[in-house]
Amino acid sequence: GFLNTSGPPTLPNYFYNTLKRIVQTRDTVILLNETVHHARVVRMNAEPAPTTIRKWMGDSVGRWDGDTLVVDTTNFTNKTRYNGSGEQLHVVERFTRVDPKTILYRFTVEDPATWDRSWTGEYPWRTTDEKLYEYACHEGNYSLGGMLRGARQKEVEDAAAKKTGKQ
Repeated sequence: GFLNTSGPPTLPNYFYNTLKRIVQTRDTVILLNETVHHARVVRMNAEPAPTTIRKWMGDSVGRWDGDTLVVDTTNFTNKTRYNGSGEQLHVVERFTRVDPKTILYRFTVEDPATWDRSWTGEYPWRTTDEKLYEYACHEGNYSLGGMLRGARQKEVEDAAAKKTGKQ
C-alpha cells in the first residue's frame, strides 16, 4: 500500500481506499488492505520461518494474548526499507477490541541497525458499513476520454436509429 498502509506496521492514510478487512480461519488471520489490495497472511501459533526465507512484508506469526491478537513479524528483505530499516526490522502488532465498533491497533518497531531504541504507535480502527473496493489503476486514465466519447457517440447513433425506426 501507499505510505506503508499495508504494513507492517499498518499506518493510516487519509486520501482514499483506506478500509481494511480482517478474516480469521482456524490457522490464519488475513489482514486485507484496500489500497493496492495487499493481503498479509498471519500464520497462527506457528514457528517463525527460517531466517533464510525473507519476504517483502516479513514473516508474520500470530497468537492470542487474552483478547488481544499479537502479530510478531520478522524476516524482512533488505528491499523493504521501512523508514530506512533493513533486514533486522522487527514489528510487533497488537489488535485489541476496545468496544463493539473499535479495534485499538498498537505497534512496536525495532531495528538496532537503524534506530537506537524501539518505538511505538497506536490508532483506532473503526468499523464501517462501507464496501471494500478493488484498488485498480485505469490504464493511467488516458483511455477514459475515449471510452466516454465512444459511449456518447453510441447514444447519438441509437437516438438517430430510433427516430428513423432502424434499430
